[in-house]
Amino acid sequence: MPPHDPTTTIPRPEPATAALPTFTGYRDLLGLVRQLSSLGGCAQPVRLEGQRIDVDSFTGEILRELKSKELPAGHLLVRCGNRRATRCPSCAELYRQDTYHLIAAGLRGGKNIPDQVATHPRVFATLTAPSYGPVHGRRTSGSARCRCGRTHTKGDPLLGTALDPERYDYTGAVLWNAHAPALWSRFMLHLRRTIAAIAGVPQRLLSKVVRVSYAKVAEYQQRGLIHFHAVIRLDGPAGPAGPYTPPPAWATPDLLADAIRISATRARIDGPEINGRARPFVFGEQIDTRIIRSTAFQGGTTITEGKVAGYVAKYATKGTEAATGTLDHRLKRITDLWFESVPEHAARMIRTAWALGTRDDLKHLNLRKWAHMLGFRGHFSTKTRAYSTTLSALRAARAAWHRRHTPPPHPTTLVLAHWAYDGTGLTPDLERLAALIGGGPTREQEVATRA
Repeated sequence: MPPHDPTTTIPRPEPATAALPTFTGYRDLLGLVRQLSSLGGCAQPVRLEGQRIDVDSFTGEILRELKSKELPAGHLLVRCGNRRATRCPSCAELYRQDTYHLIAAGLRGGKNIPDQVATHPRVFATLTAPSYGPVHGRRTSGSARCRCGRTHTKGDPLLGTALDPERYDYTGAVLWNAHAPALWSRFMLHLRRTIAAIAGVPQRLLSKVVRVSYAKVAEYQQRGLIHFHAVIRLDGPAGPAGPYTPPPAWATPDLLADAIRISATRARIDGPEINGRARPFVFGEQIDTRIIRSTAFQGGTTITEGKVAGYVAKYATKGTEAATGTLDHRLKRITDLWFESVPEHAARMIRTAWALGTRDDLKHLNLRKWAHMLGFRGHFSTKTRAYSTTLSALRAARAAWHRRHTPPPHPTTLVLAHWAYDGTGLTPDLERLAALIGGGPTREQEVATRA
């Protein structure tokens, strides 16, 4: 080894300054940091251009003027509000927290919902799709070996894909997704009929005795088919929003669970005729009902209403991309699919939906518009009006909180504002700066967490 020379200068790595010179074009870098920080990590903020002028209504004096081109970023930036975690994790997290509070309020009260709902019959139900062909899977009981002869590990990309793609019924799978919202509506119709029959109450009088409330989310299975998770509750005839009335004594959790299972097996809607074959749609054989109690959920594991709400809410920010690895945006042309990294199983469903979209008898399904969703065209999160509060009410409460912590304008001030949409997203240099800023939860998320 050569002798060490203490005068030798150890070379230092060049600092990564490639992105820094692009920030020098902004006059107010500190203001730019503050403006980006206020977005709380929003990945796709909306860019608005325009101005706001505060005028004294008595004197006509301009008290304050705000122009978008004079802002540090050159635009007014507003959070995108996208619910998809793959598009904007920050806004999706806020949406998930709002959904959590919405579900939780229907389970334990709060948000103008009486606390007595915690004593009402409540069932957590999961309704799945039928089989349209064998797929690769992992068994939870017996032999773990798949029918293909392999033992798949968790996260294996083959899970959920067809064992024989040439014989798999992709047409039926896509059409089932497209008719899933209508099938849920038919299930709810049968549920009210079944409850009336079990209780010995004429169906036309059921609403005067008991009310069925629910909140549900849709989730994609790995095979690309929708299934529903729902919290279903029985209330008194006035519901929790009116003068409180308890549900009748005969309305028990066991009765509700039995009625859900019976109704799910009876729900059926007639589909179109494809290649001379009529296609009715029903739910699959796997129907799960769990009575919500503090210590009787998920096989006896202790779980609170908050955990049930969290379980339901986490699916509100997911789409097809979470389970199947497919797209989170629409296709303008089917040839665009060539440039996307999509598993072959999902790609076949997309191409099937696109092809079915040309049929005149299926025009009402808008299958080309919803091809990226594998045919599903419903809302991911829905509820009955009486179940609990609304997302709009939660957002209004958050806006009111902000107003209480913001100096109000003078009563005589007239605000004149005009803003126009100019685009979505940040320029590459602003994206790099926003990434450097990072950031924890936004003030909106903190307010949602405390709500």
